[in-house]
Amino acid sequence: MRVPDFGRIELLGMEFLAYHGCLASEKEDGGRFVVDFRATVDLAAAEQSDSLIDTLDYSAVYKTVASEMASPSNLLENVAHRIREALEEAYPTIPEFEISVSKRNPPVGGYATVAKVTLKGGCAL
Repeated sequence: MRVPDFGRIELLGMEFLAYHGCLASEKEDGGRFVVDFRATVDLAAAEQSDSLIDTLDYSAVYKTVASEMASPSNLLENVAHRIREALEEAYPTIPEFEISVSKRNPPVGGYATVAKVTLKGGCAL
């Protein structure tokens, strides 16, 4: 019997021009967004096989995230929720993951580097 070896796979700093926000200017001009993905997965098989089929293909994760980022939302909460739902559907055996969506230079009436929403997902939750 194989013993699980849990570790983390991360895909950080995925950047997108997207049209999320409540203001008309955000919907028309778009803005810069950054998405971070962190997952706890069993890496034992991949450690031994050195085969992509035995691990989480982060290029496929990127495609899932990019697809959801292309669909406008008013709120970062909704964007993060849609990404989480899509990832849970695509990868129903991931025990635990976290998705963060950040909006660069959010319109807050002052200076802020980012506004960020983080949600947890996975089959263990």
